[in-house]
Amino acid sequence: FPDAVKIGMVSSADLIVVIAEKLKQYKAKNIVVDPVMVATSGAKLLRDDAVEALCRELLPLAAVLTPNIPEAEILSGMTTGMEAAAKYISEKYGCAVLCKGGHKVNDADDLLWRNGFGKWFHGKRIDNPNTHGTGCTLSSAIAANLALGLPLEEAVARAKDYLSGALRAMLDLGAGSGPLNHAYPLTER
Repeated sequence: FPDAVKIGMVSSADLIVVIAEKLKQYKAKNIVVDPVMVATSGAKLLRDDAVEALCRELLPLAAVLTPNIPEAEILSGMTTGMEAAAKYISEKYGCAVLCKGGHKVNDADDLLWRNGFGKWFHGKRIDNPNTHGTGCTLSSAIAANLALGLPLEEAVARAKDYLSGALRAMLDLGAGSGPLNHAYPLTER
């Protein structure tokens, strides 16, 4: 049985249904769902039927959901702020919600909402144009820490520290918004 599973962008409703069935079959624990629905550019990435399947099939299985602000607005149907959206989503789907604030201009503060309470994880914005995959990296690191048996708050704190280090490493590959330096802990030794 898997100790943790991270689900990222799944583009079709049929595939979402199969994934949910297999997660149940294999009694997966610590399911982290990164509901990739909106690109950084603001473009919608999922068709409506896939969004409906995601909400119906995967979100109720999640231990933690990691939407960015635009995704939280879609899932909650509200634009009144991170706290209201995270609370609504958590109560509706029965999971913890880490609402990622990286889309904000001045900071990178994230809000973890679970069991009726919120906890802020403050972060400093790192001036790095190479941010492709930051959300995926954060949710994957949370899943890895949960697989190690860490409590959710510690898993989030460590994942956020890892993400900050990968951004601070300033890897610069190719043109456009490149990837983070996921191997930065190896090069800092």
